[in-house]
Amino acid sequence: MLSESFEVIDPRFTSLVFENVHVEKLWTGARWTEGPAYVAAAKHLLFSDIPNDRVMRYDEVSGTVSVFETPCGFQNGRTVDPQGRVVACEHGGRRVSRREHDGTVTVLASSYNGKKLNSPNDVVVRSDGSIWFTDPTYGIDSDYEGHMATSEIGGSNVYRIDPESREIAAVATDFAKPNGLAFSLDEKQLYISDTGLSHDPDGPHHIRVFDIAASGRELSNGRVFATCDAGVFDGFRLDCLGNIWASAGDGVHCFAPDGTLLGKIKIPEAVANVDFGGINRNRIFITATQSLYSVYVRVNGARNLARRVG
Repeated sequence: MLSESFEVIDPRFTSLVFENVHVEKLWTGARWTEGPAYVAAAKHLLFSDIPNDRVMRYDEVSGTVSVFETPCGFQNGRTVDPQGRVVACEHGGRRVSRREHDGTVTVLASSYNGKKLNSPNDVVVRSDGSIWFTDPTYGIDSDYEGHMATSEIGGSNVYRIDPESREIAAVATDFAKPNGLAFSLDEKQLYISDTGLSHDPDGPHHIRVFDIAASGRELSNGRVFATCDAGVFDGFRLDCLGNIWASAGDGVHCFAPDGTLLGKIKIPEAVANVDFGGINRNRIFITATQSLYSVYVRVNGARNLARRVG
């Protein structure tokens, strides 16, 4: 009998979670938490409190939460690259940046075709060193999560930064509000959520999956992978079996690689994003509205197998 923290929809879900494990509330006190990224070398989790313009740090050793950086450019999503550097999306700076080992910041992208980006939202790094990110308008829609402004680009796109030339290319331009994204385990596909429902009651609230060309530069054959039955899918991560653990309005939804909804982790606040962490990557950290939660599961998060580049 599973704990009340889980809802089983498909029997396969029971092999992914523990019977006697419960969701833990680690901290509360934010306005809107986002962008969890586990830094293994430091045994800590970085996450955003966007409206308060600060990055928070959960220390896994002491169990404490403290302010890591403020102001921070209204950071949203982030990831850790193969070299252990944190790549972040900044609403305020309207850019994608990387914190180097010596503490300096490198700007990776701030414009496209001579026009300012909207407000980069989430980011992933592929094994070839390319950096892929989404760019909806949430950070320029108001002064709450950034600075209100008019979109110079006139659309919300998905972009790829070339690892050698640093050229920025739009790889998907037919989204309402592209949001979270993640590669399949073999990196032959890219999953991208669309949270257009936030601006249009009839807008999209699904994850689409695309095939990545052999060149690693283009996307094709976009199709809907799963539609959210509770709010929208924001950020998500894959486990080592290829299952997708996606944020939603009522918790975290787990999908099999074939798109079947297996089950849910029930959270009392709307969830924005998740990341696998811990020494064995079997602990899911969950950023949900004002709070940070976690839960241990039977499956391990997909490891970043990217080779060293740069």
